[in-house]
Amino acid sequence: MPWILIIIIFLFGLYLYPQLPAKIATHWNINNQADGWGSKNFAVFFVPLLTLGLYLLLSFIPLIDPLKKNIEAFAHLYFWFKLCFILFFGLLHFLTLYAALGHQINIGRFVILGIAVLFFFIGLFLPKIKRNYTIGIRLPWTIHSETVWDKTHKFGGKVFISLALLMALSSFFSGKIAFVILMAGIILLLFSLAIYSYWEFRKIEKGKI
Repeated sequence: MPWILIIIIFLFGLYLYPQLPAKIATHWNINNQADGWGSKNFAVFFVPLLTLGLYLLLSFIPLIDPLKKNIEAFAHLYFWFKLCFILFFGLLHFLTLYAALGHQINIGRFVILGIAVLFFFIGLFLPKIKRNYTIGIRLPWTIHSETVWDKTHKFGGKVFISLALLMALSSFFSGKIAFVILMAGIILLLFSLAIYSYWEFRKIEKGKI
């Protein structure tokens, strides 16, 4: 399925290639105004090649992980995790080329919704991840302790899902509000995960004394 989707992403760009203008908007600001441009070749081939590269990277790295047996325990979930990334980049590719054909579309809203869906799936995925060096919330305290790893990922799952729901709601507000919520949410998420994992690690260490 991932390979079929990647091929479809490539073919979609090739199909539209003759209809696309020589200069295409590739980036939009928080007011949904194009502020970055690229050539037709860049717009058609960059995202599909990036998607292919990321998929190969995500597929190869677990093979050399010292704890790859743990990754094998949730391989079916990891498959859907990679698939979500492909779908997300496919959405970006479709939106970029669709807008290049002259269609009016709120790119920012779709991108925020896409990230929200991605975060929601990550939230469902996190509690089931076993300790490894490749995938998950890899902090010094989670890597050191399997107990801290499990607790942090269960907590992280709830945080990711909460942020996903908040982002989905924010997508219906102005671009500035949605952007602020996205950035503030990500910063709070990172800090909360680091503080929570350290706190759980300290509780374990104090229990040993």
